[in-house]
Amino acid sequence: MNIREEEDSDIQKVWKVNAEAFETEGEANLVNDLRNSGTSYISLVAEEGEDIIGHILFTPVDLIGDKSDVRVMGLAPMAVVVKYQRKGVGSQLVKVGIERCKAHGCDALVVLGHPEYYPKFGFVPSVDYRIKSEYEVPDEVFMVLELSDGSLKNKAGTIRFHAAFDKL
Repeated sequence: MNIREEEDSDIQKVWKVNAEAFETEGEANLVNDLRNSGTSYISLVAEEGEDIIGHILFTPVDLIGDKSDVRVMGLAPMAVVVKYQRKGVGSQLVKVGIERCKAHGCDALVVLGHPEYYPKFGFVPSVDYRIKSEYEVPDEVFMVLELSDGSLKNKAGTIRFHAAFDKL
């Protein structure tokens, strides 16, 4: 398996991976909307031979209520083709994604996800940092990861995702 940056020729395959992995095509369409929005993003694919078997996307989010210049990215969505799930594909996508976000100068990541999955990568409940999601979700499913030590110290506010997420 190889993890690499998404290429233009991957767009349709990435859409299929997301459409298959989720109950609706909402996340697949979200990826296209974010890609077409002009916002910066980090999009990685997992490939096995010629097949795209996984995808992860990171896009900028705003920390509303904090006047600092902290740079935060949101991890969403992440998808793995069903027959490759529970085989480490998602974990490799997350690990490589974290490193790419660090290399791009990101201070922190946020994710709305499974509380038993993301802590193994260092994510903790966002309330530990006085940061909350704009969406009404249980505290344990909205998590943050500092990419540089102390980047979220004395920060507080609400994470606002790109407007494209409002369609989900």
